[in-house]
Amino acid sequence: MKNFSDLSEQELLALAVSLEEEDSRIYGEFAHELDENYPDTATMFRAMGREESGHRHRLLNLYRRRFGEHIPLIRREDVKGFVRRKPVWLSRPLGLDKVRAQAEVMEAETKRFYARAALLSQDASIRQLLGDLAAAERRHEAQAERLEAKYVPSDVREKEREAERRLFVLQIIQPGLAGLMDGSVSTLAPLFAAAFATRTSWPTFLVGLAAAIGAGISMGFAEALSDDGSLTGRGSPLLRGLVCGLMTMAGGLGHALPYLIPDFWTATIVAGSVVLIELIIIAWVRNRYMDTPLVTAAFQVVLGGLLVFAAGILIGNS
Repeated sequence: MKNFSDLSEQELLALAVSLEEEDSRIYGEFAHELDENYPDTATMFRAMGREESGHRHRLLNLYRRRFGEHIPLIRREDVKGFVRRKPVWLSRPLGLDKVRAQAEVMEAETKRFYARAALLSQDASIRQLLGDLAAAERRHEAQAERLEAKYVPSDVREKEREAERRLFVLQIIQPGLAGLMDGSVSTLAPLFAAAFATRTSWPTFLVGLAAAIGAGISMGFAEALSDDGSLTGRGSPLLRGLVCGLMTMAGGLGHALPYLIPDFWTATIVAGSVVLIELIIIAWVRNRYMDTPLVTAAFQVVLGGLLVFAAGILIGNS
């Protein structure tokens, strides 16, 4: 990597062209990713992309006059001091807060680049353009606010926030809740059947561990293969499957881990307490995100859990 202070004026201009092109394309990626669920914010980012494209054309015109047609390939990763950005395609799913935060970082970094580059340049025309672009980047925050006010007024912003909440529920909460319910409830019967059949902690723990891992794998694959999200809007099947599988495993392990306690009755009392906490959490999540009345959610979850719990004890004692 090269030190920023060692760049020639030609290299500074080439790097500036590369930065503006990259920023313009990133804003275009933001707009493309947000189009389906947040069309007004996508329009705002397209306008910001056009602004960056205009800066790039100004830089290209000056570069051609000073250095000709060939532009050396110099990228941010070739120069020390730049923030490393995670590629947009690795940052999905993109939320409103995530893209706005990244846009702010991009603008601040580009502003610092132009200010420092203008100080390094000895050519009057280059220094003037870089100074103008630094000033333009300083005005971008106000420009972004104007664009947001134009394309994303308060009522639209509220609708987009609600849409973002619905996507979060569809893509994370629903598969996670399904996994937690399955892991917490369906593994109760084999765990407590083994507990009361053997009345020893270690074999019970092994049964609970196997049940949790098996249920996690099964639920993860079932969720991932249920649909690809293209029509339902439920997002990446890989993400949903991973969330569902991990939450299923966590729900099963929650009441299996107490059986690492050597004393059987102490472990059983702790496991029973954990089961109660798990059921309360499930009822709260259903009330908070699924708009299920708290009393109804608690009744459904706790009653179902107690029935499975009782079935495991009866089978284990038979």
